[in-house]
Amino acid sequence: MTKKLLLLFVMFVGISSMNAQTTEELKTQKAEKEAAAKALQGEANAIQAKIDALPGWKYGAFGTVGASISSFNNWFGQGTPNLNSGNIGATVNGFANLKQEKFFWRNALNVNLSWIKFDDKDDSTDDDSFKEASDVFNISSLYGRNIAKNLAASGLLEYRTTILNNFNDPGYLDAGIGVTWTPIENLVVVVHPLNYNFVFADNDAIFQSSLGAKILVDYTRKLGPVNFKTNLSAFQSYESSDLSNFTWINSLGYTFWKGIGVGLEFGLRGNQQEAVNYATTNFVEGTGETPSFDNVDNELQSYWLFGLNYSF
Repeated sequence: MTKKLLLLFVMFVGISSMNAQTTEELKTQKAEKEAAAKALQGEANAIQAKIDALPGWKYGAFGTVGASISSFNNWFGQGTPNLNSGNIGATVNGFANLKQEKFFWRNALNVNLSWIKFDDKDDSTDDDSFKEASDVFNISSLYGRNIAKNLAASGLLEYRTTILNNFNDPGYLDAGIGVTWTPIENLVVVVHPLNYNFVFADNDAIFQSSLGAKILVDYTRKLGPVNFKTNLSAFQSYESSDLSNFTWINSLGYTFWKGIGVGLEFGLRGNQQEAVNYATTNFVEGTGETPSFDNVDNELQSYWLFGLNYSF
């Protein structure tokens, strides 16, 4: 009996050792394959960088779609127990860039639209339709003529507005000239000390056009499954800081299957004219001091959207 137990113990130890050895071997093989795949991906990225540096047109776009719809019935734990709600949004980032030996022409588009719904089924007077939430439209065109290796004389046209509601009220058109610096691939820094900011709006007592300086910084990169774009557009008025503004938009997309993945976009904006216009539009007589540039804070505006992403 003792011999049989001893034999079973030896067999058990032997099988365990063989299994441990096999596991270690498989882990080693996996690590080797991962290292080889990483090296191949690095080579592929290097080849793509050479392709991107070639003259000619380059096109690309990626966008994010986010949606959330819910319905509650007799959910007494919340203040509105019978409720239909929803939030739908979409963003698009596209570019068409021409690069030649002596000049370049860069064109970019950013659109962010979203709708929100809050329907209290116990209130027959509330609005049960989808309402506009974020509403961003931005298109730009930059032309540059090389004067040094990474420096060009340039001209820029950039237009910003909303399209779902109050189209071109306000609308902003920047037109200016100056220089563009491209220190590394995919990074563009525009400095235009001579720029006119045309402002289109019904309320010309608040919204005013002015002469100033334009600064634009854009970095767009595609690295394997990752799409990334950050764009800062700022105008500094020579007339008054109340007429200055900036918009900073950041977009990130990760593709994991046939162009489909997840994406995130968030934006920040500062615009004193819009802040005063909003306060004036919603002002009720007798509730306080009449809104003006002197008593309305230029609060930071922001938005973000997370959801499914598609790139092509």
